[in-house]
Amino acid sequence: MEILTDFLRSLPGGSGMSDQTAFISASAIMATIMFIVMALCAIIFTWMERKVAGFIQNRYGPMRTGRWHGWAQAVADMLKILGKEDIIPAEADKGLFMFGPILVLLGSLLAWAAIPWAPGFVAADFDLGLFYIFAVSSLVIMGLLMSGWASNNKWALYGAARGAAQMISYEVPLALSCIPVVMYVGSLNTMDIVVAQQGGFWNWFFLRNPFLFVAFIMYFIASIAETNRGPFDMPETESELVAGYHTEYTGMRFAFFFLSEYANLFLVSLIASMVFLGGWHAPFPGMPHIPALTFIIKGVLMVFLNMWVRWTLPRVRVDQLMHLCWKVMIPITLICVVGAGIWMMVSGQAAA
Repeated sequence: MEILTDFLRSLPGGSGMSDQTAFISASAIMATIMFIVMALCAIIFTWMERKVAGFIQNRYGPMRTGRWHGWAQAVADMLKILGKEDIIPAEADKGLFMFGPILVLLGSLLAWAAIPWAPGFVAADFDLGLFYIFAVSSLVIMGLLMSGWASNNKWALYGAARGAAQMISYEVPLALSCIPVVMYVGSLNTMDIVVAQQGGFWNWFFLRNPFLFVAFIMYFIASIAETNRGPFDMPETESELVAGYHTEYTGMRFAFFFLSEYANLFLVSLIASMVFLGGWHAPFPGMPHIPALTFIIKGVLMVFLNMWVRWTLPRVRVDQLMHLCWKVMIPITLICVVGAGIWMMVSGQAAA
């Protein structure tokens, strides 16, 4: 944000810009950039998921729209969705029905502000950056409940209730899995977390000790459930709930849910890269690389792993989902927190 603010002031006529005006202008530009990136994520990852699913299922996936492997199919689908009529059910709570998708998208968009893409390049450099990401991403839960309740549809309400229970539950192991890293760094600042992993891949946190490696695995599993993706896609099980919480949505409002799903998928993948996989740092010291591109590649690889899991494993039952969270993952992540602390004491490692 500071880099963008300084750039605005360097423009002709920008030298007299007040601090507040420069900050608001820079914030508006960053919000626009993040929204465009979210839209590109939805388009690119939709195409990518179809091709990954096709490869796993021994087929091609879309091939006709776009000369190279149907690359334009996702673009065509997005344009079609935006051209659909916006229908609001007669018995729906119109105010909540219209605001729900916006709140879901807003929760996804705000969380991106604390993601550090490269040294000095972060929209909002908070001291509590990691805490902020987990806090604002919880707005998505409120949006899902709002949308399901306002639709006045039993399938939407069931999907919203499932989504709220699932996301609230899995936020616990998701956050607990990151605590050992915070203990090592001694800070919740996202830039500090990435800087602490410089010096080669052996300094990345998922390789620091066995407890951090297990914490990384727990984070990966919890992130799949947190984004409502298979095999944990209980809020929108097509065979049971039609489409879950967005059953009644069409057009632009449905597109908001679509954007949010893939934005959240990329967000949790970038957090994994930031917290456990070295962020923008290259695997070897002195290796030539573009920091932001390195960070994005790691995030895309994590997205690929999510897709691989989705199209490989069958959907679990609701009781299995909750059992896994409360009786398996939470105890394991608590053991990781205690074990990482003991490891730090024994090995003499401490936060800077």
